[in-house]
Amino acid sequence: MIRNVLSIAGSDPSGGAGIQADLKAFSARGVYGMAALTALTAQNTQGVSGVHPVPPQFVAEQIKAIFADVRVDAVKIGMIANAAIAEAVADALAPHRGVPIVLDPVMIAKGGAALLAADAVDVLTSRLLPLATVLTPNLPEAAALLHEPVAETRQTMARQAEALAKLGPLAVLVKGGHLAGDRSPDVLASPEGLTWFEASRVPTKNTHGTGCTLSSALAAEIAKGSALTDAVTIAKHYLAGAVAAAGTLSVGTGHGPVQHFYELWPHRKG
Repeated sequence: MIRNVLSIAGSDPSGGAGIQADLKAFSARGVYGMAALTALTAQNTQGVSGVHPVPPQFVAEQIKAIFADVRVDAVKIGMIANAAIAEAVADALAPHRGVPIVLDPVMIAKGGAALLAADAVDVLTSRLLPLATVLTPNLPEAAALLHEPVAETRQTMARQAEALAKLGPLAVLVKGGHLAGDRSPDVLASPEGLTWFEASRVPTKNTHGTGCTLSSALAAEIAKGSALTDAVTIAKHYLAGAVAAAGTLSVGTGHGPVQHFYELWPHRKG
């Protein structure tokens, strides 16, 4: 049976991140993707120039319409934009506690633009973190949620993962892509303890949408029934391949997108 996964996130018209990346990752991982939009953005590979939030009640209406008709096997939450939308999403998902939720706290774009209003951080923490099966922050996002400096060592990464787990999510995967060095380690804090996932850093500027892609691939694997550590391993391996093949695309002049369909499309440069 093909599993159904719902993404609740913002739109990226350049196709590399947000809802567009989520749907590509869902398809590449063999699940049926659905989408409830939280915001429209004006962006490309060079950055974000505008954000237009969807009215909170309409965000909730989209989510309710899906659950009223479709079996949802997992949910991925990405860009929330503001506190009112965070409240609306939490209220809409509250009746569906049995559905796994991967929460990617999208807060800052690659180019530095804020994608989450300052007043939304507390609502995100108090309302959405307790609903999450897995929280997937990068280092700046983990620091912002904890109101701490950005981790610069593995020890601090691990401590922050454990601190975030105490705020309500069943598990926390802190992504180490911003860590200095030639490795890109992630650490998972779960009821079983700490688990490290290692990977070599791929030398490329084409990393637009990596966080969206990883969290979506993780949601897909959880929906298919993989145990959490297995799901993380598979999702991280998939993302590494997508980043490594990013050079086969020719999209934009800034931080280009990853190649979501590297296993399906011919590997051609340009």
